Amino acid sequence: MTATMNTTITMRQKGFTLIELMIVVAIVGILSAIAYPSYTEYIARGHRADARTGLLQAQQWLERASTATGVYPTTLPATFTWANDTTKRYTIGFQNGNTNAAFTLTAAPKTGPQQNDKCGTYTLSNTGVRGAAGKVSTDTGYNPDCWNK
Repeated sequence: MTATMNTTITMRQKGFTLIELMIVVAIVGILSAIAYPSYTEYIARGHRADARTGLLQAQQWLERASTATGVYPTTLPATFTWANDTTKRYTIGFQNGNTNAAFTLTAAPKTGPQQNDKCGTYTLSNTGVRGAAGKVSTDTGYNPDCWNK
């Protein structure tokens, strides 16, 4: 009799109950609902930093060229534009109205995940004025986190 009861008890204790599985699924769902938005913001922030770095590199190249020739170039080398680089989420170029005496660089999001980013298009002028989402640092409503994070 005792052997039969022990066999019955061990057979019942194998596996998980439906309630236990549902609790685990709920916990995983809650954790993923919190983690996924944080992860996507982290990735977007990394691409924003990449765009800012590209703008600063292009600005430095333009300043070096201006020092050598006395005027700012009106075109950028292809290595600075990122137009054909599929690993980059921004395209770097000049804003309309640039001259040999002054420039404003832009880093515009390419079509894709970065297109609707909160910082939008970054700008950087030859005087060092930084901008994001259509506003420069002196405008009201400018988000300084776009250049700082």
